[in-house]
Amino acid sequence: METTYLSIYSSLTVIIIVGLFFIGLGYLNSKKTIDNRNYIIGNRDENTYSLTTSLSASALGAWILFGPASAATWGGFGAVIGYALGAATPMLLLYNFGPKIRKEFPKGLSLTEFIKKRFGLGILKISLFLILFYLVIFLIAEVTAIAFLLKFISKTPLWITAGITLIICLLYILRGGFKLSIITDKYQFIIIATLILTSVILILGNLEMNSFELIKKNSPNFFSSKYLPNYTAGLTFFIAVAATNLFHQGNWQRVLAAKNNLVLKKSLIYSSIITFLIVLWMGYTGLISFSINSKVIPDLAFFDLILSNSYIIIISILVLALALTLSTIDTLINAISSILIINGNLISKSIFGNSLKNKTNYVIILLSILVFILASKGYSILYLFLLADLFCCAAVITIFYGFFNKKINSRLPYLSITSAFVFGILFFPSMDFQTSILVGNLLPIEFFSSIITSNLLFISFAIAILIQLLFIIAYSLRSSFK
Repeated sequence: METTYLSIYSSLTVIIIVGLFFIGLGYLNSKKTIDNRNYIIGNRDENTYSLTTSLSASALGAWILFGPASAATWGGFGAVIGYALGAATPMLLLYNFGPKIRKEFPKGLSLTEFIKKRFGLGILKISLFLILFYLVIFLIAEVTAIAFLLKFISKTPLWITAGITLIICLLYILRGGFKLSIITDKYQFIIIATLILTSVILILGNLEMNSFELIKKNSPNFFSSKYLPNYTAGLTFFIAVAATNLFHQGNWQRVLAAKNNLVLKKSLIYSSIITFLIVLWMGYTGLISFSINSKVIPDLAFFDLILSNSYIIIISILVLALALTLSTIDTLINAISSILIINGNLISKSIFGNSLKNKTNYVIILLSILVFILASKGYSILYLFLLADLFCCAAVITIFYGFFNKKINSRLPYLSITSAFVFGILFFPSMDFQTSILVGNLLPIEFFSSIITSNLLFISFAIAILIQLLFIIAYSLRSSFK
């Protein structure tokens, strides 16, 4: 019989209390009148502390409680390192890309403005689809994650948690916009950092032996240089997470909101270090958990270690999950809203027309209903992310190569991105990770070697990246011959 750690009433009470705190904080700090520019990036005066805490809190969603530990249970230490590097690398890439965008667009609001100027409307539309798809999938995954946790702790039905969480976030973020997200991120980051540090002390303190020795003794493959998943899983998560975060409008809002380039660069370095260490730790808990109990449910590996009969610990974990969830959800909702405001007329003139901000709020509410329905179904959190990751991987090299090579015309990106997506999706694994559209469906699985069939996810990302590189090389050679 499954363990119930809290009653449904207690769990929902904690959610509502934490939610009311942030709603109250939101209304106290929100402005009565706010224009579109201020709603999207504030006053462009964020200092190092506010920018670092916001970048870190926004990056560290509830997914860190599930994804890194889950990946570690089948990918070993390589997956842990890859996941952590993947989460931290976008900040370092923005260290170079951010000042360039700020220089070219001193009054810019989004990456899409650069894409439109650089590649034209065709690539902009493709990019808008990728960005919005990723942000919506991220939003679904975050709401699903907190709903899963409540179900695990107290058997609360998924739909109840999903509904309450979305309502809480909508009540404050639609009113205050970006600036309010920055303010709440400060509080949420303090909660996150404090409770993550506490989890390190509790988990390592309760082990009977050194954690490294425990893993090495019970799961030697996780550190073995001959264990192939250590390499493929690590590379997969590095490519996937790094690529998608470069398309995250929430990150670009913060880049453009920095007081100056020095503040921006310092904040990006600090947040990348913080993100790396926290994701590394969360993945490491998966290695420890699996080494203690090889039958642990991958998504619940962290909770299997930390949860006990102590109500203080259980409630603390719930508060941590809520802080992680709300910090990410408010960033995502504001990011989606800002993309719609900036590009609303391009997406649909009939829907948006004038009064973009007000009509965008209605669209966000309708989108939240869709998120509520899908989150209530409890689809795989990790799989949702990986699908969005592939979409972004199919475009990341082409788009960001254009930062440095202004000779690329609009035709090359279109062919490159389309080809990368088509070939990548052919190898993208099904939900059981055993087959793909090409492997095991269009062609019998026996036609492929075990190296391919056991690494479909890595191959799908690698092919998407490789095809873009081939297009760029071919274009460069063609140009040199001319």
